[in-house]
Amino acid sequence: MNTLTRTLKIVFSLQQMLIAAIIFLLNTELCFCACNQAEYEVNGECCPMCAPGNHVYRHCTELLTTTCVPCVDLTFTSVHNGLLNCLSCAVCDPEHGLRVKAACTRISDTMCEPLEEFYCINNDKGSCTQAEEHTKCSPGQYIKQKGTAQKDAECAECKDGTYSDGSLGMCKQHTKCEDLGLREIKPGTTMSDAECGKKIQVALIAGIIVFIVVGLALVMFCKCFLMHR
Repeated sequence: MNTLTRTLKIVFSLQQMLIAAIIFLLNTELCFCACNQAEYEVNGECCPMCAPGNHVYRHCTELLTTTCVPCVDLTFTSVHNGLLNCLSCAVCDPEHGLRVKAACTRISDTMCEPLEEFYCINNDKGSCTQAEEHTKCSPGQYIKQKGTAQKDAECAECKDGTYSDGSLGMCKQHTKCEDLGLREIKPGTTMSDAECGKKIQVALIAGIIVFIVVGLALVMFCKCFLMHR
């Protein structure tokens, strides 16, 4: 019984020590609390932050507040800060398919958007950071869905009897030469139209043959006439 009592006393003492340690840690954390939202910490001191569009030129002291100066060209800060230098403005690189949507200011970064015929593949806080060119449809395909600044173009195959060079919004029907009173020289494919040519009329062919026969007959007649003179 005495052993059980001693064990309980030891457990109770450990609990008391644990509670005391937790209270000590909480008090220590309260003593060394972080600066408030409008301040930043430097050398254990809390200094007032600089406003957006500015950065720290000199940290505060016991007697003086923080000295702030405006951001220079092509740099910015968009929030209250304790930065010694402003952030560099983003560059909308045409080689990455980008152009400027909104120019950089002292309080906001450059906003980029895709070039014409490009679509964004990576977006950061409303600004495109990388874009790719829209897919080009191949001959034999048509543009099923035009590309946008957010989405690539979609292509689809032409069906038999139709064609497209890849730039059309829908495939065209092959020309029917017979309907035009022409003959088909080259059949159409999914990449090109049929080629038509003029028909050689039967009457014309017959006339040519008659002309040739009559001509030959006259030549023979002349030869025979000359031989018998």
